[in-house]
Amino acid sequence: MDELLNSPMTAAIVACEIGFWVFIAAGLLSRYALRKQKASTVLLALVPVVDLVLLVITVIDLLNGAAPNVTHGLAAVYLGFSVVFGPSMVRWADVRFAHRFGGGPRPEKLYGRAKAREEWREWGKCVLASAISAGLLLLAIAVVGGSGHVEPLWAWLPRLGTLTGLWFVFGPLWQEIFGSSAPKEASR
Repeated sequence: MDELLNSPMTAAIVACEIGFWVFIAAGLLSRYALRKQKASTVLLALVPVVDLVLLVITVIDLLNGAAPNVTHGLAAVYLGFSVVFGPSMVRWADVRFAHRFGGGPRPEKLYGRAKAREEWREWGKCVLASAISAGLLLLAIAVVGGSGHVEPLWAWLPRLGTLTGLWFVFGPLWQEIFGSSAPKEASR
């Protein structure tokens, strides 16, 4: 556990996650609170650059002979999920900022079939993110396979399968079985 907490890769992942949200918040605050559209566009354009930075750090670390460890695998998973979910996370935050600071409509709450469709869509994105993450893991294994101990990278593949399965059970399947319709309006 100390290896994980003291790893430069862990610091890079944490820094990139913080950077991801800082650029989103700064971009949306610039757009709605400060009314600086160009600054907002630049700041939001930097969000995917954070992923690129993490990818470069990970590749350099592995090519410089670092022993592949759990944090290199975590970086691959982070990248896969950030690439797939990043744009929708920006849209999610944008709707809330627009409502809070820009006079936009209240974010819509989904129920019934609409909620089920959303859960299926989100699970599909989880499958895609897991596939991208698995591809990055396999690429890292191929790059360092002959020169390093790659079991920590292989160990992430079943984790991705478990995550995808749990997301299915507690996402779309749960909604299909236990999902509710729109709440009834209060009687007057």
